[in-house]
Amino acid sequence: MAENPRGRGRGAAILEALRRAQTAQPAEPEHQVDEPSPPTPTAPRGRANLLRQKLNELRQTATVGEQQDVSSSKPTPDVAAITKSMEAVQVTEPCIFRGESGTTVPTSCNYIRITTEEERGVFEYHVQFKPDVDARYVRNHCVKTHFGLVRLFDSGSILYLPIKLPDTRTEYRCTNPQDSSTEITMQVTFVKRKLLSESLHLFNILMKKIMYELRLTPIGRNFFDPHHSHLIPQHRLEVLPGYAVAVDEYEGGAMICLDTQHRVMRTENVLDYLKSLRLSGKGPVTTLARQALLGTTVMTKYNNKTYRIDEIQFDMTPMSTFETRDNRHITYVQYYQTQYNIRITDLKQPLLLNRKTKKTAQSEEVDQFICLVPELCNLTGLTDEMRADFKVMKDVAMYTRVTPTQRLRALRAFLDNIENTPSAKQILSNWGMHIENATIDLLARVLSPEVILFGGGIKSTANNADWNSLVCKNQVLGPMDLEAWYLFYTVRDQQAASNFANTIVRLGDAMGMRIAKPRLQQLADDRTDTYATTIQKVANSEAQMLVFICPSTREDRYSVIKRLCCADMPIPTQVVLSRTLSNSAKVRGIIQKIALQMNCKLGGTLWALRFPVKNWMICGIDVYHSPGVKQSVCAFVSSLNDDITRWFSTVVFQDRELGDQHKTAFIKALERYRQMNGVFPTNVVIFRDGVGDGQLKHCKNYEVAQFQQCLNDYSISNVKLTMVVVQKRINTRIFLKKDREFDNPVPGTVMDNTITRFSWYDFFLVAQHVRQGTVTPTHYVVVHDDAELKPDHVQKLTYKLCHLYYNWPGTIRVPAPCQYAHKLAYLVGQHIRREPSVKLADALYYL
Repeated sequence: MAENPRGRGRGAAILEALRRAQTAQPAEPEHQVDEPSPPTPTAPRGRANLLRQKLNELRQTATVGEQQDVSSSKPTPDVAAITKSMEAVQVTEPCIFRGESGTTVPTSCNYIRITTEEERGVFEYHVQFKPDVDARYVRNHCVKTHFGLVRLFDSGSILYLPIKLPDTRTEYRCTNPQDSSTEITMQVTFVKRKLLSESLHLFNILMKKIMYELRLTPIGRNFFDPHHSHLIPQHRLEVLPGYAVAVDEYEGGAMICLDTQHRVMRTENVLDYLKSLRLSGKGPVTTLARQALLGTTVMTKYNNKTYRIDEIQFDMTPMSTFETRDNRHITYVQYYQTQYNIRITDLKQPLLLNRKTKKTAQSEEVDQFICLVPELCNLTGLTDEMRADFKVMKDVAMYTRVTPTQRLRALRAFLDNIENTPSAKQILSNWGMHIENATIDLLARVLSPEVILFGGGIKSTANNADWNSLVCKNQVLGPMDLEAWYLFYTVRDQQAASNFANTIVRLGDAMGMRIAKPRLQQLADDRTDTYATTIQKVANSEAQMLVFICPSTREDRYSVIKRLCCADMPIPTQVVLSRTLSNSAKVRGIIQKIALQMNCKLGGTLWALRFPVKNWMICGIDVYHSPGVKQSVCAFVSSLNDDITRWFSTVVFQDRELGDQHKTAFIKALERYRQMNGVFPTNVVIFRDGVGDGQLKHCKNYEVAQFQQCLNDYSISNVKLTMVVVQKRINTRIFLKKDREFDNPVPGTVMDNTITRFSWYDFFLVAQHVRQGTVTPTHYVVVHDDAELKPDHVQKLTYKLCHLYYNWPGTIRVPAPCQYAHKLAYLVGQHIRREPSVKLADALYYL
């Protein structure tokens, strides 16, 4: 395990304060406490020991007449000075959350250390103007006149410099650029030298400046290189390479997280897309355009900027006028002709509206609107049709799917680019910063493989966290007989339906299920009304399940089926596309997987693991935000048995990601657990998905309080509550060292040192096996833990739960309850749009 290079914590601060008091030199309020080198490992540790050690030294050096009893009510002057100086010391220690189980393996991570020169740093100053100056331009002019460009100024009163000025307070005089007869006095007062942890936002600003010096263009939060893009002309696509850069403080100190990124751009502009919608004949172009474009991001190549489409103004055209800064009214055609020498060809196209919220000098939020011409806006990202096209995704993956070795080479090329660019290097030099020219090497741990339990007492250890072949050969653990079910199909799919019915009946015995022949129902056509009418006719029967073989993908038809069968007339359903049954060579395996899904939807289980816990309830939470819909859907999934194979599912509707409706779902889960087991759980572990870094504190203080209130209301406050936030969208990468090459880490790899967060108990886990590209670990943050679980226990529990997602015979990126909650939230938010029936709550009907 990596050790901290320098001493940390309150003990180090006490040691330094005592040293200063002993030298009888009062510390200036603006000086910060320097961290001393760490003490020898064999020496006693703790605040009391440090005080005792230094006070003994003071006694030995003092004269006999001046010696005083340390235990007296009046402290010595030295101790008083120490106490007073300690009141101003605020030093925190990093949160350590390290496990010990597993075998260690050498790895490298995409983190680069940052070092700073001792005589340089970030010095904060307060700026005051006499007379008062309201204009930002004038304030910036005065600061620039005396301090040049090597400074950071917020255009208000806070100034950051890389060096400390000779005097605590300095006055400068400058002339008002708007009125040469007016002289302005600028008073600059030293505030403090900022700690490294307090300067992270400044370092991120400097990194952005470096990206601009490297001629990279910002798109969203990351930077891309439009000069070295990869064209895919057959699909009208363009792939831009780029980087994601973020500076933060970690357990091992301040580091840069650097990762390669790719942005897929479409060479077609918005105007071409609008024309294709008009020719499609699927409905009014205004409706189709708003559904497809609102919320998407476009890029204008004349200035390489990105904009979000917030509205489409069909009542405006390029011939519409707007007011310029000099109070003139010109058309958009004239503007682009004079500013960019661009001639707009279509004068009847609508305009796209972008809204940005900016803060004024008085910290008031003001909306600014920008109208864009569709002809000049290129679409970004892939459509759902493109993602469903295998050829498109394969061609795109040639540029976006890179191996660990290729990714590390790209990172080192970026670092070499900084080193070889004088202007970028000068930015670092001005502030006394140095970036190491290599990624950080660390030791990770690999957890032991898990034993998978199947029906008939079969046990097997999965290789590479994949047991697809074992599922096909063994019986399921909890089979559910299918006695009465319906199979619906159209005329064109009659043969596929017959083959499906015969095959699934034969496969049932091998899986340990008894599957009777279905009642075949041929539909007259594939209209949505036909499906709805047919479902209503059989809803009151004793059918256990309805299976639909659909000729094509249609969202409206799928929504009607799921809405009727999940909310109005609760009955499990299975929708199958006829083209998935067209491959005769693979149809048997496909039908077997469909049968496994059907078993889960009836309440059965496929496999299990050994969990050495009893009366634990494991929960998963995820939230789905539907575009254009104010209310979000929060899905709550909780376990019902000690084997963690039975699940209770419910949803609540809320107005944002962090809602106050979790109490309702949690109460339902607790009640259902007590009905199944006769008692409340002794421990509750909640895995919360969808929470970003900026919401961690709010999640800890707000959502945890809701769950604790529920436990108090039921008078079961002795139940231990643990809450873990699951983060998938991260830029951290872990590379396994193999001789001179690098590979993806094996499933079960845990990283819980050095690159973990400074202020949180967290760890990274690679649970899935990836054959192509570079694996992305999942980040877990323990925001609350009444049970005081050991790191090994949390990590092993998390890894075990990644084995229990019944839609995939292998491990997945996140714990199974999180993935179940994700599937449920998406189904309700996208298709059902109302609360499902409680009759389906005990089954995984949403797989």
